[in-house]
Amino acid sequence: MSASILELRHLRTLAALRAAGSLTRAADLLCLTQSALSQQIRLLEERYGGPLFERKSMPLVFTALGGRLLQLADAVLPQVDEAERDIVRLASGVAGELRIAVECHTCFDWLMPAMDAFRSRWPEVELDIVSGFHPDPVGLLHQNRADLAVVSEPEADGGVICHPLFSFEIVALLANGHALTARPFLVAEDFAAETLITYPVADEMLDLVRQVLAPAGVRPARRTTELTVAMLQLVASGRGVAALPEWALRPYLERGYVSARRIGAEGLTGRLYAATTAEKALRPYVADFVRVMRERSFADLPGIALL
Repeated sequence: MSASILELRHLRTLAALRAAGSLTRAADLLCLTQSALSQQIRLLEERYGGPLFERKSMPLVFTALGGRLLQLADAVLPQVDEAERDIVRLASGVAGELRIAVECHTCFDWLMPAMDAFRSRWPEVELDIVSGFHPDPVGLLHQNRADLAVVSEPEADGGVICHPLFSFEIVALLANGHALTARPFLVAEDFAAETLITYPVADEMLDLVRQVLAPAGVRPARRTTELTVAMLQLVASGRGVAALPEWALRPYLERGYVSARRIGAEGLTGRLYAATTAEKALRPYVADFVRVMRERSFADLPGIALL
């Protein structure tokens, strides 16, 4: 047999296809165009003389050829990643700490699994969450009270680097039987006569207020709560409406506990970024933590899109 054409990028592509379940989502995960990913697949299929997966299967079903290459990916890729981390450790030493500040109350649903995965990769790095919710988490970076901040808006500060994480849809949360459930989607004016239940944070940290209500001059009555479960209970009992990420609500929507509607005809999009100082961004374990956050959120959260 002639020399192999296989490269690590091919194995990563196959692993991403399995994790994502479709060419489109795999391209997002790998930060490639769909055409570039399809070209890789065609090259492998031409080389090995058959399809790697069933084109019309949902979820994606790999053929025997694709399955064998996935076995190779499962054996090789973890060893490559581990070797690269070891090389970094040997070359520069990586013992340190990574203190994380968050501004969103729903972050912990996906952040904790990412932290658990990171600890197994970098056991010598002390990982911690800066206690409480912070209206200015980027300020903690400048004060050296945090090393990474999860934020909803990219920071304009020249000394801060914002690493894109993912985008998601924010939906209106309504009691079952609420009059607004008759609407296909809600607009700013629909909130005017409602009590809006939010977390106790500044308006500029609330996508619904910042992107929809404030530009329209709509100022509904307000009520706040620290806990997501309390917000759900208040909405379910008809004491107000709320807006939360769709992925955070899905278990409650599937059980019929509350109802949800899109905000605007095209939906309301929220985004998250990991902010670090330029100096901290150069640390290998910080860069790897950003990678782990993206990969874990993509695998665990339904309906999100990587930025």
